[in-house]
Amino acid sequence: MIDSKKIVQIYTDGACSGNPGPGGWGAVLSFKGKTKELSGHMSDTTNNRMELFAVISALGTLKEPCVVNVFSDSSYLVNAFQEDWIGNWMGNGWMTSTKKPVENSDLWKLLLQIMKIKKHDVTFHKVKGHGNDPLNIRCDTLAREAIKEYRRINGDSEEG
Repeated sequence: MIDSKKIVQIYTDGACSGNPGPGGWGAVLSFKGKTKELSGHMSDTTNNRMELFAVISALGTLKEPCVVNVFSDSSYLVNAFQEDWIGNWMGNGWMTSTKKPVENSDLWKLLLQIMKIKKHDVTFHKVKGHGNDPLNIRCDTLAREAIKEYRRINGDSEEG
């Protein structure tokens, strides 16, 4: 049987003003030449949490099982899958090789759950940050604009 899943491209990025501090995330989903942009913000977070939340949010918007290519400039995110850190963490009870709890395990578990429940076939690809990839640049802009929006809403004049 031929796999009839739609093939979707997702670009993601996260940003933080201070680490921790106010954070933003951005995602651009692309399917058959059409794009959809998503973004959001959180208080008192980290860049890595925003990187993860961007992917979680983007995958969460898909209405049916898809073949998904995720493009990110986050080595943290991409290497967790390409180098099977995820498998090692799960096998070690969500502990690192140095027997410390895996950081952001709540979001890693949520990401895995979304991928499983929605039956997505996801492949992660590393792109150069702040390079010449227009969709990566757009995600970075969305994430930074989200931080500015957070600051505007909360009366915080500090620039990020």
